[in-house]
Amino acid sequence: MKQKTLMLTILSVSLTLLAFGQPAKGGSKKTASNSSGKKVMRVTTLTDSVMAPGKAAKKDTLQRFIPNLFESSLSSASGIRLNPRAVSFVQDYMEENGEDLLKMKGWARPYFNMMDAVLTRYSLPAELKYLAVIESQLKSSAVSWAGAVGPWQFMPETARTLGLKVNRKVDERKDFIKSTHAAAKYLRDLYSEFGDWLLVIAAYNGGPVNVYSAIKKSKSRNFWDLQRYLPNETRNHVKKFIGTHYVFEGQGGITTLTKAETTEQLSAVSNFVASRNLSQKEMDNVKTMKISGKYHSEIIARIIAMDINEFNRYNPNFDKVIAAGASSYELKLPAEKMEVFVTNKYQILNESVQYLLSGGAVCTDPVQVRH
Repeated sequence: MKQKTLMLTILSVSLTLLAFGQPAKGGSKKTASNSSGKKVMRVTTLTDSVMAPGKAAKKDTLQRFIPNLFESSLSSASGIRLNPRAVSFVQDYMEENGEDLLKMKGWARPYFNMMDAVLTRYSLPAELKYLAVIESQLKSSAVSWAGAVGPWQFMPETARTLGLKVNRKVDERKDFIKSTHAAAKYLRDLYSEFGDWLLVIAAYNGGPVNVYSAIKKSKSRNFWDLQRYLPNETRNHVKKFIGTHYVFEGQGGITTLTKAETTEQLSAVSNFVASRNLSQKEMDNVKTMKISGKYHSEIIARIIAMDINEFNRYNPNFDKVIAAGASSYELKLPAEKMEVFVTNKYQILNESVQYLLSGGAVCTDPVQVRH
């Protein structure tokens, strides 16, 4: 009898546990019905922090492309640091938009190649193309609440001033090539006016009048000091540009710095370049030449027939300094290699520009080199 009672007790407890559900290790299980009436098992995993579904996977994906924004080591990236007052906004922006921006890297390449060519023609940093990303997501049909139209979001009056046709029949603000030329002219004029890329980006969005008003109220020309006197949209627009730059480039650049930061940080990069690991014998045979322009180490090394690792030893951080927008670089090469470089430098520069515009596909065909 006691044995029978014990068995009934065990059975009762088991049925109770089944009725209320047994928590799984590290989480809980719930069932729900879908539209077809079939039961679907849902598993919720408990973690140490609350995170929206899919956010963890997205964050892991972004971290493979985006560096630590607090990183200040010159040897780890371009040597350019993100201003501490931008870190929180930029991190949130990249987590929210980084996945879509990374997808854009692929389908937007033809547009970026065209914009790079136009901006370079006007002697502007190619990274300014990311303004069109945050202005319109590269949509020619984009129209803002204020009436700005096209990939570069021009108002009618500004567009006409820059030479674009805007009437009932034609709206050249929607033309990618013509509007990019207009944007380049406008950005060039704004930089001549302000001499600071963050102020240029603020003026592009909110107009020069708002920027001058903020300068007057703050008694400063430093964006991070005057930003609170700018409209909220303009202030955030600048930070969105910085975030977009970090997603696409994996680092900061000359257009993500104030004028003062540019002087400080790019000078530090230049000093880092000065520390070359060359023997006295190599130094005795070295030739030096200041170069400017969008040269690329792989193209130089290939055409002068020099091992890329050797080239990098003579010219540490070459591509990063050039990409960061430095006005010149002190190129060092063995005397015989420098002669080949000088003889072929225009060919090297041309192929370097083509290399950058094509997204980094190195030509392996035999090269006609003059000695």
